[in-house]
Amino acid sequence: MTQEELKNYALEKAALFGYVQKKDEASKGNAVFRSNLEDVKGANYFGFIRPEEPYSGAYSDFSLVVFARDDTPYFFVSLGVGSQGFSNDYELASLPGVRRMFLKLLDNKGDSFCKPTFTDTESQSLDFADYVSEKHQEFKPIVDKYGQCLPVIRCLNSENETDLKALDAWIATYAVLRQWATNNGQRKQIENARKAYTPAKQTDDYEVIKSLLYERKYVVLQGAPGTGKTFTANRIAVKEFKAENVLFEQFHAETTYSDFVYGIEPNLEEPGAFKKKEGILYKAIKQALSTKDNVLLIIDEINRANLANVLGPVFYLFESGTGHRSSQMKVGEQMLSNLPKNLYVIATMNTADRSLAVVDFALRRRFAWYTLRPRELTLDDLEQGKNFDSKLFNSIANIFERYATDEELNLQPGQSYFVTNGSEETSRNKIVYELMPLIKEYLREGYLSKAKESFSNLFYERVQLQLFE
Repeated sequence: MTQEELKNYALEKAALFGYVQKKDEASKGNAVFRSNLEDVKGANYFGFIRPEEPYSGAYSDFSLVVFARDDTPYFFVSLGVGSQGFSNDYELASLPGVRRMFLKLLDNKGDSFCKPTFTDTESQSLDFADYVSEKHQEFKPIVDKYGQCLPVIRCLNSENETDLKALDAWIATYAVLRQWATNNGQRKQIENARKAYTPAKQTDDYEVIKSLLYERKYVVLQGAPGTGKTFTANRIAVKEFKAENVLFEQFHAETTYSDFVYGIEPNLEEPGAFKKKEGILYKAIKQALSTKDNVLLIIDEINRANLANVLGPVFYLFESGTGHRSSQMKVGEQMLSNLPKNLYVIATMNTADRSLAVVDFALRRRFAWYTLRPRELTLDDLEQGKNFDSKLFNSIANIFERYATDEELNLQPGQSYFVTNGSEETSRNKIVYELMPLIKEYLREGYLSKAKESFSNLFYERVQLQLFE
């Protein structure tokens, strides 16, 4: 495909997504299209910039740029920043969601490059420069002339159908960024182009966690409230273990070593005397040693306790795959070098609770960690008579996707917040008495501050109540 053919291909796709060329000051176009396919320095390009920008010369803000040549089928597509820097798009560039949109368009083949932040117009990606020098020296003028202004860029091949679909997705994503679409037909074209290249990944959490548990033995399920951590642990317990071989404990701030492992407590039948106190871990060990069947210990909210105090020396025993150990320790009345081979542990951890104990690196090494993300439920996931408010779930998810930092994504309410019995009253109560207080608390704590207006508008539209009076 020649440069000219590639340019026409991109223009045709852009038109499907709602692009209208601004030809002069009187026109109502939504983008200025620039093309220079005869650059004497070799940095041939074409692309779209904001409609407020000039038709030639230096410009500012985000553009979608394609660098192509006639002597190779390879080309580069990039989100660029004009040499004048930011005029209107700085706040847009600082939104985590914008970077996420384009990260979804990259691959792991080594031909994609993305800066840590899109507000950076001072430095260039050394990896991108090295890649061009090693594999596509004909495009070196791009690095020399525009390297600092390309926050995200990818190399594609115009003779590869999958790569052309990738280009479609880049143009469609820029159309979303610039809100080109004005009707449902255009929005559908954008949605199809993005999905065709970045299809939704369906992960069977249950199967992955089950496999991980049997492989690693000790697993922590982490996630925001309502993502089904305890539900999933209990589901595995019911399906994979005998009822008498399942033990459950919920940690709290006052949980101690003697509560969890072993200790003594007053003997109420003999004043002044004490008796042994078997903790839930010790009971699980005894059960595992007394049977050939597998035993499961579920520890709910593991990070609510002071783990160093609760685990004490038995921390040493949580080590799978170490083989035989010569050194042993006494745990209650047992001498152990490892936990029994048939004892498995699933712990849950709420990533939204910032007041809880920090899990140290040594414990992280001993457990496998699996994050349960908020997900849209289908009819097959729901009990009879239950409904799932998909519209509200996706509205909340889109706000988090756009405004949340990587850390704040861990606060997104899970799917249980959106399950109702189908009545309007139940749906309203879920919003007013569960979701609104949760989001209000996040905002008061300083999280997702840029999303305040979006949340307020969403809740007012749904229940006609202001998030803040």
